[in-house]
Amino acid sequence: MVLSWRNCEDVKKWMYTNHNITLDEHLAFIEKLKSSSDMLYFLVKGGEQNIAVLDFTNFNSKESSSYFGLYANPFIKYAGVGRVLEEVALDYATNILNLQTLKLEVFSANIAVINLHKKYGFTIFATKEVNSLEVTCMEKGLT
Repeated sequence: MVLSWRNCEDVKKWMYTNHNITLDEHLAFIEKLKSSSDMLYFLVKGGEQNIAVLDFTNFNSKESSSYFGLYANPFIKYAGVGRVLEEVALDYATNILNLQTLKLEVFSANIAVINLHKKYGFTIFATKEVNSLEVTCMEKGLT
């Protein structure tokens, strides 16, 4: 199910890995997650529906920080999914992971998502290029 979301054009266009992911690649990634200490991935449910994937990666214990990412199930409409995911991520990062800083990267052309993060207090600290496209780097202090 998640692999089909990830290979959907509406999701894939905003990801760094933008080719169709094979089942073998997907299963290898799942295996890697089982032994990883710096990556957490969650399937988020809204009632009985699977609505999104939320992840925390690149944990930095010295800075007490992590990156996070999210993407919604492209095959359903779930009103306010971005807001829900943002609030869940911030709560988890603060109250479970005890982070001081949460960071993220988003393609600069994805204005709606950049504006969502700004509404929750994220600020831009850098830009970079990935796959010949500009990426906006954002962060938020959690204390």
